[in-house]
Amino acid sequence: MSELIKVSDRIIKFKKGEFLFREGQEAKEMFIILSGKVQISKMNAEGKELYLRLCNENDIVGELTLFTVGPRYLFNAKVVEDGEAAAVNIENLEHTLFNNSKLAYQFLKWMNDHIRKTITKFRDLVLHGKKGALYSTLIRLSNSYGIQKDDGIHINVSITNQDLANYCGTARESVSRMLGELRDERIISINKKRIIIHDLDYLKQQIDCENCPIEYCNIE
Repeated sequence: MSELIKVSDRIIKFKKGEFLFREGQEAKEMFIILSGKVQISKMNAEGKELYLRLCNENDIVGELTLFTVGPRYLFNAKVVEDGEAAAVNIENLEHTLFNNSKLAYQFLKWMNDHIRKTITKFRDLVLHGKKGALYSTLIRLSNSYGIQKDDGIHINVSITNQDLANYCGTARESVSRMLGELRDERIISINKKRIIIHDLDYLKQQIDCENCPIEYCNIE
């Protein structure tokens, strides 16, 4: 990642609520997150939003615009926590990748890991339906933001039912109902929008979890 940052053109600061880019906008830069958080999402024709990734330090966004004709951003990148990003000109990066085998290798390795993460997310959504999508999201949140305490795994980030619904590609009401069932069964509890997972094994068993490495099973 350090090699990619070296070829960046500028450092930008961003504030919560701003967009690094919007879906359909002409793509001229790719971004490496240095601090803060950026939510990557996709909007369908009906205006329904699907959360794809929550990006943090050292994550890359806007990478799918490389080596395409007339590139445009495929997703929205909304800032959810103030921070900074290194902006890399796409044309310059393409030229650099052709001439720097070390950098090209690092980038291809990152892309391979990213693709593996994406495939596992869609597997859980397609094979196990709404519950699978929710349980998978909770497991990924625990891997990314979980803190182990005596009473369970505390998800150290505030998240609403609508946020979870957007990650799962389903309605907020469905998520609320499923969370209620998990609370009744004491699998989880919720305190001030912070989720505590008391029985992670139960969630894993319900989706036939393959115990993928954490670097592939996370919300990022």
